Amino acid sequence: MPEEKKKLALVSTKGALDMAYPPFILASTAAALGYEVGLFFSFYGLELLRKELDHLKVSPLGNPAMPMPLPMPTLAMAMPGMEELATQMMKAKMKDKGIASLEELRTLCQEAGVQFFACDMTMRMFDLEESDFIDGVEIGGAATFLDFASDADIQLFV
Repeated sequence: MPEEKKKLALVSTKGALDMAYPPFILASTAAALGYEVGLFFSFYGLELLRKELDHLKVSPLGNPAMPMPLPMPTLAMAMPGMEELATQMMKAKMKDKGIASLEELRTLCQEAGVQFFACDMTMRMFDLEESDFIDGVEIGGAATFLDFASDADIQLFV
């Protein structure tokens, strides 16, 4: 009798550049290991389904774990231009380390069969349309995703 595939259910609610990586990394890795994977995007996580991802930023404010080249007081993090600086630094560091772009990871997930679910309630709340997103996204509510997640071996909120 063939071994049943493991199943991973992920929920993504964050739309910042640095918070966009964990769901795609976990999903693509699990898919490469043969898992059936579903990724539910809700609230700001819906930003990760947009056709273009250039608008995603890193906020240094309220992120004490973010390494800066020089010690920075919290007040300095709120200064104009700091978000753009932090975003540029993060992108440069990732490129220097050979880390795949979000677009590459997202495409990898889709090619590996990861199911993308977009929360229709949040879409209505933020006036988003299916046409705002990449192809291959299933629109549904929490009940749609819970049907997928109910028998998952692993369920993560990232």
